[in-house]
Amino acid sequence: MYPKKKQLAALVTLALSGAQLHAQEVSENQTTGADDMEVIEVSGFRGSLNKSLMEKRTSVNSKESIVAQDIGKFPDLNIAESLQRVPGVAISREGGEGRQITLRGLSPSFTRTTLNGMEVPASTDGTDSGGGVNGGRGFDFNIFASELFNRVDIQKSPTASMEEGGIAGTVDMYSAKPFDYDGFKFVSSLQGGYNNIADEVDPRAAFMVSNRFADDKVGVLFSAAFSERTVRQEGYGTVRWTTPVRDGGGIFADTSNTVVTGSPDVGDCQYNDEAVDPVNCLWTPRLPRPDYFGNDQERTGFTGSLQWAPNDDLTLTLDGLVSKLENTRTMYNFFHMFRSTFSEITPTAITVHPNGQQVVAGSYDGIRSRIESRLQESSTEFSQFVLSGKWFVSDNIQLDMMAGTAESDARSEQYRYNMTLLEDTSFGFDFSNNANAPTVTYGYDINDPANYNLSDGRLRATDVLRENDTVKLDATFLADDVTVKAGLAYNDRVVSYSEEQINGFPDQDSAVGFAHMMPVDDYGSGFDGPLEPFLVADFGAISDQLLTVNWSPRTAQSWQVGEQTTAAYVEMNAGYDIADMYLRTNYGVRYVKTTTTSEGFIQGETVEIENEYNNFLPAVNLALEVNDELIVRLGLTQSMTRPGLNSLNPGNPSFDYTNGSVSVGNPFLDPFTSSNVDFGVEWYFDDEALFAATVFYKDIENWIVRSSEERLVDSAYYGFIDNDPQFDPVIALDPRTIPYEHSSPINAEDRSISGFELIYQQPFNFLPGLLKNMGVVSNYTHVNADNVEGMSETSYNFTLYYETDVYGARVSVNKRDDYLTDFTGSNGNAEHGTTGPTQVDFSSFYNVNDELTLTFEVINLTDEYERLFTTGDGSLNLMREYNHTGRQFFLGARYTL
Repeated sequence: MYPKKKQLAALVTLALSGAQLHAQEVSENQTTGADDMEVIEVSGFRGSLNKSLMEKRTSVNSKESIVAQDIGKFPDLNIAESLQRVPGVAISREGGEGRQITLRGLSPSFTRTTLNGMEVPASTDGTDSGGGVNGGRGFDFNIFASELFNRVDIQKSPTASMEEGGIAGTVDMYSAKPFDYDGFKFVSSLQGGYNNIADEVDPRAAFMVSNRFADDKVGVLFSAAFSERTVRQEGYGTVRWTTPVRDGGGIFADTSNTVVTGSPDVGDCQYNDEAVDPVNCLWTPRLPRPDYFGNDQERTGFTGSLQWAPNDDLTLTLDGLVSKLENTRTMYNFFHMFRSTFSEITPTAITVHPNGQQVVAGSYDGIRSRIESRLQESSTEFSQFVLSGKWFVSDNIQLDMMAGTAESDARSEQYRYNMTLLEDTSFGFDFSNNANAPTVTYGYDINDPANYNLSDGRLRATDVLRENDTVKLDATFLADDVTVKAGLAYNDRVVSYSEEQINGFPDQDSAVGFAHMMPVDDYGSGFDGPLEPFLVADFGAISDQLLTVNWSPRTAQSWQVGEQTTAAYVEMNAGYDIADMYLRTNYGVRYVKTTTTSEGFIQGETVEIENEYNNFLPAVNLALEVNDELIVRLGLTQSMTRPGLNSLNPGNPSFDYTNGSVSVGNPFLDPFTSSNVDFGVEWYFDDEALFAATVFYKDIENWIVRSSEERLVDSAYYGFIDNDPQFDPVIALDPRTIPYEHSSPINAEDRSISGFELIYQQPFNFLPGLLKNMGVVSNYTHVNADNVEGMSETSYNFTLYYETDVYGARVSVNKRDDYLTDFTGSNGNAEHGTTGPTQVDFSSFYNVNDELTLTFEVINLTDEYERLFTTGDGSLNLMREYNHTGRQFFLGARYTL
């Protein structure tokens, strides 16, 4: 038998991720001795799949992994898009790029994310539909390029030694380290990316260099990744649908002469308890508008790692990662207002949809139009530094230490200008031929700047600063085939939110001299429907002649939430022979104390509120090796997710004047807690092959919902509202006379989530001739739950690949069902949702020699459209946004030495 220190090292490598030394026997490619371990090397994409399979096989808990080339060789822009290949994972996109993930039907805030062993924050900015700057717990993966990492683990079933926080699971990301390689290693890649809508060629480059020195006692690694991305997102939108009786701005001015085609089926249509014309109960597009989102993005990332092993007993590692994402987003939309102004509008003709509930076509008099132009300058700077150590104190004891700090600083400056039509006009739309993009008619020259004024729509900046500090100490004791591990962890998390604004913008009675035609010659040329260029604000002329940039704090909207957690745990890993089977076990308990401090402002006065709670989280994970091919897993665990730090804001309410809503935080929220069951069967029926089925169940307590009440705004806030530059009396609902929907988060319900996952992957090496180089990787997930935001009932991934030592190609399909994003809706809608996309990607390579590889990749091969919708009374599917970003082509080369 080899020395106990080496035995302990091998055991820690496997057992502490959920395996025992005996697990090495499960593969015909391995022997039981760590020093004699023999692995049949399979290179390329198949090789990375094989490594991921071994990670899954040797784990006790439910776990998935993406190793090395899985990340580097998928046609992915960032880690989120790599994760979408994993069973149970679905992603949301922003501007055609993956931003956040949903795991097993639970929203991004239920998934905890770590980098090199430390929980990290990351916030980026988005469009209005994307929710703007992220101040919650959900992790924005688009801050990182995929080339910066060589492994990602997705822990679906927790152990006691894992830090708490992720009811859905934990995503562990790892950057490369010099001791990962035998000696000198150099890898570089260079790509040119072309988008068929933007018609631009963008560079994407990465390299890594690593080496060992001083008799392999010192290792140094450095990597960098850089990319530019030019994207145009073009389409049509409605910004929800509404009805006159639900919108809050009164009913149509006059319907006595309206020509109605079709039959409204709305029952007894009433307004203020009086019967009114049924056309006032038909769903109408609230702000029908052509949309344009132009993104010029630059992403830069660096990693560095320094390792020192003065002897066989001690290894120290210093890891650093710095990343910066900058985006200039130009947004234009041209809408006609049905919001809050129905009392000024006269419908001349209306065609009712066959469902009897909505207007499919209409023409109107008394309409006011507006052109909204927004320039959004956003930047996110992320940094993390982690010092860790592994010390074999004796043959039986190992200490692991870690101290780290991470920071994400996201700032978004928005320059929004409104060009409003000076006189009411006529307008018509017709969705008859295309439910997502109507034909439109205007009663005036829409591109004459003399027809519009120019005003400050919003000149505002938002800052979200998130800081995490972590210290951990773990001790592992080995006795025969049993390991006992105990540890302590301390985390200090702070989120600071602040706003600024520019005051005193000189509104203009005429837009002449400050407007020009949209600076895109071919706008709408590839869109599935009619889109015509339109007049927009001239940002350059406004900045030169009218704008004085002097940011003033909006103190009343600022807040800060701090969270300190202290945790202790103990767990044991052991193996038992049962007849001809072998049982690997992991069980333990974790205790954690959480203290939150919430600071904000109410009517100019500072408020500070503290809250505290404790949680015990037991975990039992079992893996029964029935034979060399079959593993049965069972996980019985408890986990928790803390409320979003942004929901703990104790300060002034946030007003939405156009929708008539008020929201405020709740610093006394308790965490979600969940009792979990995971049961899986895995059949490794051939080399590199797997068929697996897993069922899961989560019983979640303290589910947070928004408690709402419709009432007039407290008069104490009238002064604040009157001085708020975001309050536009022309389009706002008057809070003095119209009740607003007041909401705040509360712990109110228990909910359960259940589902199953299926995995099938296999190389077709049993087939004759060229077919033996083919293979498939696939998975399917089904989730059952009620009223869970962001949950798709089903999702699947399918990759078909063909690979030889010289060349290869693969096609990957990712599909998720429609999902609801908001169960409270607005303007009378029951819910908001997103149509489930089908993403198709292609990747290919050719090895010129052992060092040089040529690549060709296509992202979004079918030009999948993004479609958001509302449900009206809950039974409809009404287009909210419909747009596309086109296909992205990458041609490149990879060099390895």
